[in-house]
Amino acid sequence: MPNTLSSTSLRTAPRPRKAPRGLPVLRRSRPSIAEAKRRSYAREARKYDQDMDFWERKLFGPEHRRWGCSRAVGDTLEVAIGTGLNLPHYPIDVRLTGIDLTPEMLDVAETRARSLGRDIDLREADAHDLPFARASFDTVICTYAMCSVLDEVKVIGEMDRVLRPGGGLILVDHVRSTVKPLFWLQRIYEFIPSRTKGEYMTRRPALHVVAAGFEIEESDRLGAGVIERLLARKP
Repeated sequence: MPNTLSSTSLRTAPRPRKAPRGLPVLRRSRPSIAEAKRRSYAREARKYDQDMDFWERKLFGPEHRRWGCSRAVGDTLEVAIGTGLNLPHYPIDVRLTGIDLTPEMLDVAETRARSLGRDIDLREADAHDLPFARASFDTVICTYAMCSVLDEVKVIGEMDRVLRPGGGLILVDHVRSTVKPLFWLQRIYEFIPSRTKGEYMTRRPALHVVAAGFEIEESDRLGAGVIERLLARKP
């Protein structure tokens, strides 16, 4: 197929201009931020497991993944499955689907699923726009990822949409600490983009889950309130 862009059109294409000094710089749109996140996680896919192992040994604890996955039933969607670290912890009879923004992460998850002999439908997708019909799943689970989505309210709305009535929403994440000195450390950490990749350390997704109309069945906070686990039921 011939190239429809001529050298003339390339030469005459307007160049992006820098904002004049003194004018406010517009924030990047959600798609551009999402693409930046995608590139960041693509670079880190191969060492992501190593990084998470450090955090789980030093702060989070591996038992929280087991807590969440053990409560999954039926058709289960894992949002932001990453490299598939949760795969060993699911009951054998659940039917798994996993989505992630980053193909490189999904490649690692696919390798892990094969090594475990686990059937799973893996798809590249954005948590803000899940590619599934309404009422597709009995369980939706997300671990250590609500802290990094751009719009947690929209993501919870998408989880609600794809859940069947009576379905379970399982969230495990690090949230704002109940200990003030630790909370302020979290706030400082949020302002170091090279360290956080745009993570939000002081969110409380549970508040938005309640606002969306879910009924909380199980909820606890551990480790100075840094870890929050919840199982909520869609009416």
